[in-house]
Amino acid sequence: MSTWEGYVDWRNKPALRDRHGGMLAASFVLAVEILENLAYLANASNLVLYLKKYMHMSPSKCANNVTNFMGTAFLLALLGGFLSDAFFTTYHVYLISAVIEFLGLIILTIQAREPSLKPQLCDQDTPCQEVSGGKAAMLFVGLYLVALGVGGIKGSLPTHGGEQFDETTPSGRKERSTFFNYFVFCLSCGALIAVTFVVWIEDNKGWQWGFTISTISIFVSILVFLAGSTTYKNKIPSESPLTTILKVLVASLLNSCMYKNFSKTTVNMVSIPSNPHSSRVESEEEDIKASIGTETPTKHLKFLNKAITNKPIHSSLNCTIQQVEDVKVILKVLPLFACTIIVNCCLAQLSTFSVEQAATMNTKLGSLKVPPASLPIFPVVFIMILAPIYDHLIIPYARKTTKSEMGITHLQRIGFGLVLSIVSMVVAALVETKRKTVAINSGILDDATKPLPISFLWIALQYLFLGSADLFTLAGLLEFFFSEAPIRMRSLATSLSFASLAMGYYLSSVIVSVVNNVTGSSTHRSWLSGTNINHYHLERFYYLMCVLSGLNFLHYMYWAIRYKYRGTGGTNE
Repeated sequence: MSTWEGYVDWRNKPALRDRHGGMLAASFVLAVEILENLAYLANASNLVLYLKKYMHMSPSKCANNVTNFMGTAFLLALLGGFLSDAFFTTYHVYLISAVIEFLGLIILTIQAREPSLKPQLCDQDTPCQEVSGGKAAMLFVGLYLVALGVGGIKGSLPTHGGEQFDETTPSGRKERSTFFNYFVFCLSCGALIAVTFVVWIEDNKGWQWGFTISTISIFVSILVFLAGSTTYKNKIPSESPLTTILKVLVASLLNSCMYKNFSKTTVNMVSIPSNPHSSRVESEEEDIKASIGTETPTKHLKFLNKAITNKPIHSSLNCTIQQVEDVKVILKVLPLFACTIIVNCCLAQLSTFSVEQAATMNTKLGSLKVPPASLPIFPVVFIMILAPIYDHLIIPYARKTTKSEMGITHLQRIGFGLVLSIVSMVVAALVETKRKTVAINSGILDDATKPLPISFLWIALQYLFLGSADLFTLAGLLEFFFSEAPIRMRSLATSLSFASLAMGYYLSSVIVSVVNNVTGSSTHRSWLSGTNINHYHLERFYYLMCVLSGLNFLHYMYWAIRYKYRGTGGTNE
């Protein structure tokens, strides 16, 4: 049996091609993703109402705390990706992270079960007191242990699944593409259970039961992951990708300055030799060519080529061509990564203001009362329907039409997601205008506790467009970063997909704060302040997000049109 070069099994022995990897190994990862996302999203989707009802926070503070929590969870995916590339296998990073999330959920479950660990209940005679002191500390310790665990999982699990396939063959690359589509599908399956069954349990039976279900779910995910241990192939960690990036950047900068300063000194102090090839600078260039043999660095981002020399300033700054080319790839994808942040800022509204809007509306479907936090069921179901259709119908047809292996490129897919996010913000603004009109006409604008005579299904429209945007953007990003990144930096690069989510959530908090500061004055109420969401100007906020998303799309098009995929020769411009 031949071995997978650079891969080991769970016992740290060489992985075998006939025994490890493939769709069977990836299937365990997909099952784990259902359970893991169920555990995370069951609380995250409804957390804004938990903080408002039981921790007595204001609507805007609830929204900011939720976006900060979710942002931190996704940003920590970079840590998970870094550890997977540099020190541990993705196998071990997942297990460690899942245990950390398990501990965080236990803390939250205990607090939800014990009334003495929550703020005092309030009524007409007892004013509400926001959670503080040790109770607040317990809440945030539990939340951010969960965030740390989620970050490690998001930074390791998608890469672990993607690495199970043989990317040297067309069939292996197609299977890998299918895996990433179904990874988002399974993520949605977990979300479906979370926003229906678990959210209903939280709203009707108590939050202690919701946290308990999440705790059990993450525990079972660990058992399922371990069950697949004998089938996995695990990439052997190499040197730290951050060290490589820093080394190349520092070496290119120092070498550039050294050559520049030496050149100036030569001109000022010594006469220029009749044979220009005898100068030290050109001699150094010949040394570089000799040291790299027949391989030559690409001309793209050629300022980094100065890091390559057989006479480094210090031995620790000795860079190979491969290291320089790896860093070039990472720098090339960063502008595209930055362009996806704003779509995730729009996505953050699904867990914050949209839930609070739905809470003021009629949430009954016949005799069934639907919890507002269950609204994500609409985009989730749509994603579950669209993902298989995309993989089994749209992509094969596109491959035949375009005569290319990818069919629809990763960047085209991401771009379509950005367009859908713009549409979603327009729809959100129009729906909020209608909701406010109904509140005014009903005479209950000043009483947010009374349900408005308008169905919450209107809010589902913006969920539908944002959910579709999430499918195209996230799945496209995961496969784009995985396929374009150097193998030594794959986990870190793939975790950028979730870092984009994190920065989107953080940006949402920043925009809310900026909007309140800019729009508030002694004579005018801020757009997004106060305890009554009916007094907010959410429609203006959504139109602002629409404008920002439109400008961002133009920025994305600038970089996407110029991007050349690896292997196309485009980096040799």
